[in-house]
Amino acid sequence: MTEVDVYRASPEGVGGSDREIKGGLIVIHEIWGLVDHIEEVTDRFAAQGYVSYAPDILSKAGMTPQAGQELLALMNDPDEEKRVTAQPLMRERTAPARDPEYGGWAVGALQQVLDELAEQPGVNGRLAVLGFCFGGTYSFALAAADPRIKAAVPFYGAPPELDKVGAIGCPVLAFYGDQDERLMAGLPEVESAMTAAGVDFTAQVYPGAGHAFFNDAGPRYDAAAAGDAWQRTLDFLDRSLSH
Repeated sequence: MTEVDVYRASPEGVGGSDREIKGGLIVIHEIWGLVDHIEEVTDRFAAQGYVSYAPDILSKAGMTPQAGQELLALMNDPDEEKRVTAQPLMRERTAPARDPEYGGWAVGALQQVLDELAEQPGVNGRLAVLGFCFGGTYSFALAAADPRIKAAVPFYGAPPELDKVGAIGCPVLAFYGDQDERLMAGLPEVESAMTAAGVDFTAQVYPGAGHAFFNDAGPRYDAAAAGDAWQRTLDFLDRSLSH
């Protein structure tokens, strides 16, 4: 029994019953929590042959899926007044997740979910993690914390402190939009730290794309970048988990 709620999707449950199980995948949500979009992405990976688990690591900090869905709608409302009103609410609801103690708890909860995923038939130690924004950051963190992770795919996430990236023992495929100024500014230093630590790190940057370009439920969705990232991710997982 895991400490957090988990959305579970298996190949046989989403129309992929004729597919061989390729491994197990942890899918970590954005700051909006375990909303419908993340469940749909989890189903997509299950249909490709991955036993896929999406844990909810934000409800305990106050961002339930319902609250996240409502806040996402407010932040993207065409009415500027509503967007402005939503900003302090956003800061209030995400404040608990910025506590360092929360970070330690969240990584422990993810490892607990990984324990269950590792026991599923057909997974056979082939474990990977993927996440978006907030979840991208925790994808890096879980890869650094748990040697069972054989591949990590952070979408526009922040890495661990650079002096700790050497703890990552798996290949990493990281996605960015070149309009995501904060992450792009730090990317050269991240790449240097990864190289110095001997981490197999690949950064794929999409010209003209911004933060959250993969989220087809949001205003910054970039279909071309998202489609390319999807195929690159599948190819990367196939290579990384095939041995």
